[in-house]
Amino acid sequence: MDTTREIIREAVDRGVNSVDLADVYAKGEAERFIGQALRDYRRCDLVISSKVFWPVTNSPNGHGLGRKHIMESIDQSLKNLGTDYVDLYYCHRSDSEVPIEETVCAMDDLIHQGKVLYWGTSMWHPKLMRRVHRFTRRHGLYAPIVEQPEYSLLHRWMEKRVLSTARKLHVGLMVWGPLAGGILSGKYQNGTPDGSRGSCTTALHKDLTAKTLEKVGKFCKLAETLALRPAQLAIAWLLQRPEVTSVITGATSPQQLACNVGAVDIKINPEVDKQLRALFPI
Repeated sequence: MDTTREIIREAVDRGVNSVDLADVYAKGEAERFIGQALRDYRRCDLVISSKVFWPVTNSPNGHGLGRKHIMESIDQSLKNLGTDYVDLYYCHRSDSEVPIEETVCAMDDLIHQGKVLYWGTSMWHPKLMRRVHRFTRRHGLYAPIVEQPEYSLLHRWMEKRVLSTARKLHVGLMVWGPLAGGILSGKYQNGTPDGSRGSCTTALHKDLTAKTLEKVGKFCKLAETLALRPAQLAIAWLLQRPEVTSVITGATSPQQLACNVGAVDIKINPEVDKQLRALFPI
């Protein structure tokens, strides 16, 4: 708990005010843990978000985007966090088993109830995003104001459709995975460290190829020539994308947090941007 408080204090002191959570993280423990640490700060100074979709119980009603689960999940999240409202409430994924109109109306109700100030989506298909906005305009409902996609130099797939859709809908982008699970920090260049995501997360295995690591090696050398940490260069590149509102990044120590936040002040010139895009093409 002491380390968590130190990291949060470092973040707040450096101007960070957004805290991204979800009901499924550690089965609610992340919300409870962080909620306790955030009591050291004024609620009005923080932008706290949580999410709903993934299973949190073994009950048939314990997952998805149906009205019942959404209503029960927000109440549990607010209890975990020790707050009366969240600033942002995300649909963690889309739910093909529930009419989208039901989900939209439930989120609109939460805003009218004062439990949620704004709502957003995460990893939603652009076609569905457009459909939701048409529905909300037609019926005078609150539309999602932000999408949370995965985005990094290594994973640029969302540039094909998500960026343009967000721009047209005036939706912000709070992107996650800026370091591609730590790959772009260079931590896997000399093998897989014990206890790292690469040693226990199968999702990273497909990216930890010889070809990718060769590219990351060149990326790390480029960062070195710029007197930057690889993580700082990766995050700074995202922050300079005009469509990106903010970048979600984690930290296990105040020092790592300070390094990542330092990316805010880094400006990447057009030549470096060109090199990065060539190194990691879509």
